[in-house]
Amino acid sequence: MKKVPVFPFLLSLSPVLISFFFSLTSWISTDSTITSTISDTTETISTVSEAPEPIAPLSIATLPLEVPAEAVPQLDDLQSEELQTKLDAILRSNSKWTALAKNKTLSIGIVDMHDPMNSRFAAINPDNMVYAASLPKIAILLAAEEAIHQGDIVETPEVKQDMRLMIAKSSNSAATRMAQRVGIKKIGEVMQDPRYDLYNKEKGGGLWVGKAYGGNTGRIGDPLKNLSHAASVKQVCKYYYKLAFGQLVSLERSKDMLNVLVNPELHHKFVSVLDRVAPNAKVYRKSGTWETWHTDSALVWDEDRKYIVVVLAEDAGGETMLRELMQKIDTALVAKG
Repeated sequence: MKKVPVFPFLLSLSPVLISFFFSLTSWISTDSTITSTISDTTETISTVSEAPEPIAPLSIATLPLEVPAEAVPQLDDLQSEELQTKLDAILRSNSKWTALAKNKTLSIGIVDMHDPMNSRFAAINPDNMVYAASLPKIAILLAAEEAIHQGDIVETPEVKQDMRLMIAKSSNSAATRMAQRVGIKKIGEVMQDPRYDLYNKEKGGGLWVGKAYGGNTGRIGDPLKNLSHAASVKQVCKYYYKLAFGQLVSLERSKDMLNVLVNPELHHKFVSVLDRVAPNAKVYRKSGTWETWHTDSALVWDEDRKYIVVVLAEDAGGETMLRELMQKIDTALVAKG
């Protein structure tokens, strides 16, 4: 068999066929590059999809704080030995205050919310429910907001005005109209609702409104002491604490409650001190006075102040006492270190 030289044979091939062989080689190389690129891209996409979603930092400049309800610690779990020591020292700084506390005619509750998710609670006579004059009107406010949310009350301009007058100016006539709209029985039911637990017979009672603030509208005394207008410092602290996190009724209704409570128009007791030491702070507040009973409650919010203070006192000099207590508590909570 005659041997044919390979090289001359290749040269004899058609230029078109040779071109085909070169393009085939080029295509194979390109295909490998594409496959590699697709693989790399898929790996990159997979890596990106597996990266955790960034968590937005909690904004604490304004209220309410928008945090999932299940992430917010309960007030009952916030007792702080350090804060309690500070509060005890304030109480001992005045022998009269110490005596009143011992007789359970002075109760104090404070919540330090400088770090909201790690708030701290301390109190003197926390579960001692007493007559609280007009302070329990905040219970009517909550029950009214619940009724609006459920569609049982229409939020007319008259209703909105009465809620504001009831809180900002402590109008008894406005409070009576609101209590009649809601119903005395309904107010008690809302206070005992497990979502709020603002009145609990097994825990000393708490917030209660058993009759309107005027007129013959009927009466339902609280189940523990048969009081008509009552409060304990712990349950009032809980009210403001839940409100700060938008947990009363709904986020929308909590915002409305904050708008009703802010900028009090009676500048006495706590507010007389805050007007001087924190004139730009947001103050959400309700107080009460009747004869020798003097009460006040406030949620205070600015860059340096994020706290709740509640004081219930029975003493002829209660007005002065509440101002002096507020000054000392504010100083203790604002102090650094």
